Amino acid sequence: MIKRKKVAVIGGGVSGLAAAKAFDEKGHRVCGFERSHDFGGVWELSRSYPDVQTQSPKDLYCYTDHPMPAEYPEWPKGPQVHAYLHSYARKHNLSRLFKLNTEVKTMERRADGQPGWTLTLEAGNRIWQEDFDFVSVCTGQFSEKNIISHPGQAEFIARGGQVMHSSEYTDPEVCRGKDVVVLGGSKSATDIAVNAVKSGAKSVKLVYLENVWRVPYFVGGINFKRILYIRAQEQQFNQWGKNPLQRGIAAALKPLVWVNFRGLETLLKTQLKLKKHGMVPKTPIEKEVSCSVPIVTPGLIECLDKGQIKPIIGTFDSYTETGLKLSTGETVPCDVAILAVGWKLGVPYLPQEFQEKLIEDDGQYRVYRLSVNPDLPDMGFVGFNSSFCTVLSAEMIANWLVRYADGQLKNQPSAEEMNRNIEMMLSWKRDERPAARIYGGLCSAPFHFKHFDELLADMGARKVKRSNPIAEQFSYPNAAAYGSFLATTPQYHAG
Repeated sequence: MIKRKKVAVIGGGVSGLAAAKAFDEKGHRVCGFERSHDFGGVWELSRSYPDVQTQSPKDLYCYTDHPMPAEYPEWPKGPQVHAYLHSYARKHNLSRLFKLNTEVKTMERRADGQPGWTLTLEAGNRIWQEDFDFVSVCTGQFSEKNIISHPGQAEFIARGGQVMHSSEYTDPEVCRGKDVVVLGGSKSATDIAVNAVKSGAKSVKLVYLENVWRVPYFVGGINFKRILYIRAQEQQFNQWGKNPLQRGIAAALKPLVWVNFRGLETLLKTQLKLKKHGMVPKTPIEKEVSCSVPIVTPGLIECLDKGQIKPIIGTFDSYTETGLKLSTGETVPCDVAILAVGWKLGVPYLPQEFQEKLIEDDGQYRVYRLSVNPDLPDMGFVGFNSSFCTVLSAEMIANWLVRYADGQLKNQPSAEEMNRNIEMMLSWKRDERPAARIYGGLCSAPFHFKHFDELLADMGARKVKRSNPIAEQFSYPNAAAYGSFLATTPQYHAG
């Protein structure tokens, strides 16, 4: 009989909800902890900037058994995603499993010698410790703000200037009539820059370090999910773990692959007017595609055409009495500085001795299947496997992780097997595909199908692909289909 475990789920966003459901339906006692007042993670309304919407189409951004409402647009807005997550929690009665406004301060190995961890928890004025048999870390990659500052910032604020992290940009009125400078080149940076223009900013500058390939929602009139999210396209990138035959085929097809990507680059340069605006990247697109490739904000190109947003390659140097000095030597007027500089990846409550086992000196994470580390027993990560279909990725990992925790994987790996695979993946990221090192090497894009294939094989699924080979090869990942694949895995119940 499988032992019923007491499982801590840390985080109540997309990943925490998926993990809570997976462990709960297998019969475990789930205790979820969310430090804010509401479910939703990055989609919780107080953390969402105006006009935020998904990068992925709605049929790629949903759970296997819960499609987004038909009336939602192709790319839902933040409040719609937040409402969708709440509807998922209601459907599976997940709120009963969570304590809100509760923060995990530390986690230590249990002192009683039993497997598992002791969490130190804080809610209001109360601090207590609680033992767990297994811990699922679901705080993802967007939990701790990356806070940076520059010389002269305190004086700038004292004079009435404003400096904020992108997640703090919740009131567009702060931009009205002001000179706004946005630091960063991600989608959140361009979203905010466009919103600042729409909100009546006096001027908007977009300052970023280097040009990157950007993908519009429609490439040449075709929804980009039908171009970049398909197995046939994925196979043209340099995947990990290729056998000699696969390497031979890749070498033979290399000229055709080269032509395909040069054609895509030409189309993007033309459609997005990259040359006109000095925004042509230096790196070939096939080497750069990862979770960091931003989707083009609606209205961005129009704002660039009209001169309403001025792009500048560089970074902040210092705040001065006359504005903001950039690394280019130029000083630009600035009343509001918005820092779209991302988030700090990490598990701050994990003891240093375990962090050293988890994270390499160059910041790469030692994780098997983007979820577990053999030197960190009785715990795993859900939602660290960043991707272009985040919700499905989290659900797939959550289902894999509960089986791993229960020793119920068909391919239950030994510590030696995990370490061997981890070393292979680290070598691939460092030597063959440097773009895969983004976010600590925890991004599965653009290799969604290969990643899911491995998870399903581990779980012993009898069906791993759609019956129609054309649809499987030339269509994007289908959440409902993956739900049917998960249903073909061996079923069990703890307790």
